[in-house]
Amino acid sequence: MIRSGRRSGSVLEYDIHDATAARTGVASSSAWTRGNVCSDRAEAAIFTIFVVAYLFYIGKSLRGPLPKDVLRVPILYTICLLSSSLTIHAAAKALRRGSVRSFGISWFATIALGATFLYGTATEWRRLIYHDGLTISTNLFGTTYYSLVGLHGFHVVVGLMCLFAVMAFTLVGRLRKSTSSVSTCCLSIGISWTQFGLWSSPSFM
Repeated sequence: MIRSGRRSGSVLEYDIHDATAARTGVASSSAWTRGNVCSDRAEAAIFTIFVVAYLFYIGKSLRGPLPKDVLRVPILYTICLLSSSLTIHAAAKALRRGSVRSFGISWFATIALGATFLYGTATEWRRLIYHDGLTISTNLFGTTYYSLVGLHGFHVVVGLMCLFAVMAFTLVGRLRKSTSSVSTCCLSIGISWTQFGLWSSPSFM
């Protein structure tokens, strides 16, 4: 509860409106956290299904190209995406300290690293489609590969859109201090983005 600063004898009176607002804020934060946990579990389940399908059918295509013939390990782009989990963690810590400038720098670095990963995915797909002749309908490998990587890429795109939205608020000065709602929102985005990074490795098996 938030104290109103008024006293009646030795009894401290509370502002009912402020106390109700405080309870509402805590309830909203708790609901956001529960919703985020449910969403993360659902996403993990979906990705698990796609990864298991990819692993189950790998090597079972009746015709090429096969994974060993066309896939390359995108070390640089994978490092970029995994590193973005560190920069967004640094951004969340800066926001808790109330350092909006440091938050903006780390948040922008996260966007840059995520965009670099998407560029790598686009160039990889272009090579596979136009040079190696692998499309989603070529064989079983192509179907499972593009389904898995496409799902992951879609999530990264959505994540970048959220990051851009927060960055826009930061640039126009709307993000001035770390309020509970802002911190919860940014932390939720950070947790989700970190999961995108953790799912990057199986996307390029």
